Amino acid sequence: MKKNIWLWNHYATDMYKNRGGRHFWFAENLMKQGYKATVFGASTYHNTAKYMKNITDIGIDTGDEKYATDTINNVPFVFVKTTSALGNGTDRVKNMGLFYLNLFPVAKTYAKINGKPDVILASSVHPLTMVAGIQIAKKFQVPCICEVRDLWPEAIFSFNKVKEKSFLGKILTAGEHWIYKKADALIFTKEGDTDYIKEKMWDKDQGGNIDLKKCHYINNGIDLDAFIKSSKENVFDDKDLAENKFNVVYAGSIRPVNNVGFILDAAALLKEHSDIKFLIYGDGNQQEMLKQRVINERLTNVKMKGYINKQYIPYILSKSSVNILNYSQSQYNWARGNSSNKLFEYMASGKPIISTVKMGYCILDKYKCGLSLENIEPEELVKTILQIKNMPQKHYKDMGQNARNGAKDFDFNVLTIKLIDVIESL
Repeated sequence: MKKNIWLWNHYATDMYKNRGGRHFWFAENLMKQGYKATVFGASTYHNTAKYMKNITDIGIDTGDEKYATDTINNVPFVFVKTTSALGNGTDRVKNMGLFYLNLFPVAKTYAKINGKPDVILASSVHPLTMVAGIQIAKKFQVPCICEVRDLWPEAIFSFNKVKEKSFLGKILTAGEHWIYKKADALIFTKEGDTDYIKEKMWDKDQGGNIDLKKCHYINNGIDLDAFIKSSKENVFDDKDLAENKFNVVYAGSIRPVNNVGFILDAAALLKEHSDIKFLIYGDGNQQEMLKQRVINERLTNVKMKGYINKQYIPYILSKSSVNILNYSQSQYNWARGNSSNKLFEYMASGKPIISTVKMGYCILDKYKCGLSLENIEPEELVKTILQIKNMPQKHYKDMGQNARNGAKDFDFNVLTIKLIDVIESL
């Protein structure tokens, strides 16, 4: 009998709604390999004030119980009762705290009914899920894998929400160190994240107490078959995509960290190129400001498309000429690589990619599927767009095919085998 795996992710409820995502796909593929897998998430969607009620768009209501259950595509989900959370204030803190506290009685009750796990995989974003994973795994006397999808609290320090040298900053860093020390295995989603442990001198080679042999790299990825199928079946009616233009596409959030205004800077320099069009799909707190800028600057070569249902993203990307990975250079440390879901969707689309930041452990370089800007200047982006537009057709097609071939290495069939290797090493 193969092992029973519990996968914990506070925001896994979004995966339940979307029938896809990292832990949903891990669970699906673990079950194909004969493992038992259950996904635990909060009872509320990420960034929504509404509780779920059964299987409607609103969600799941746990009623008077501390949890509710449901199964989607044969994947069992457990929804741990939490309060709603909007924004990043006290509601969010309360939401995280309740998820942590309620995991203890929920795990105990669920295990009595369905059997205890053989391994708990506790995933960030916030660290309390990993703390609960370590503590509850100890009670069950089973191993805990801690999955670090964002180096936390480094990300908080990067955005100046907390000072690293402050009292709170030191407490957060100490808590992070405790998690890394206590976890039976660590999974990082960026190839260079173990460099962080070395930078902190926490590894045993430098006199620390963390064995780098328990550190593993499993990037984010894609369900490639589902992506290709969706690109053919979920057709998005958009006349701009149908026009015979060189479509420069961005699909994602429109927030300061995404620096979408930089794309408009480049578009302004390309206004005279009537055969190039910038199509921006997504929403965020800078959406209205940028829409107004398009009007004020008369950027007729830019279309701000707004929010798009995720099911249409594969089709949209497949109709692009080049896809742009666009980030702020200053608000994040890109030296350790990239683990954005967007990257692997772009690769799966089979189109060349431009990254506006030069990253360490660069996947675009490794697979020869795109170009990275050496300098984050609008003129550099313009030059790179024109370079791809004007390159020989064979070179252009090879770059797109390299992207699709590279996506195969990040298909969840492949990534789950890597996860199984970690599980069995315990």
